[in-house]
Amino acid sequence: MKMYGIPNCDTVKKAQKFLDAHQLPYHFHDFKKQGLDIALLESWLKVQPLDKLVNKRSTTWKQLDAAQKEALMAGDLTVLIAMPTLIKRPVLQTDQDVIIGFDEKTYQTLNH
Repeated sequence: MKMYGIPNCDTVKKAQKFLDAHQLPYHFHDFKKQGLDIALLESWLKVQPLDKLVNKRSTTWKQLDAAQKEALMAGDLTVLIAMPTLIKRPVLQTDQDVIIGFDEKTYQTLNH
């Protein structure tokens, strides 16, 4: 499994704590420092819709102008590359799924 997020995010910390407590191995990818690419985002969007991936409650979203919001929601993924904090965190990529955000019930279904 691979977890994408930023290390100081409270939700990322909750997810990491859950995975560690259940001895579920994962690799952490800090997308603020290590970045993302269009191919990865497109692979996530084959599994999850864009409106679920974009965190419209984030400070970053609120700072976008109308044209940027419109371009992003129309599929301009370069906005997410430039501002990865627009992505709802964490994104957990497993062999079978892409899980956006942390929900304990969903995480409990992960295979050991």
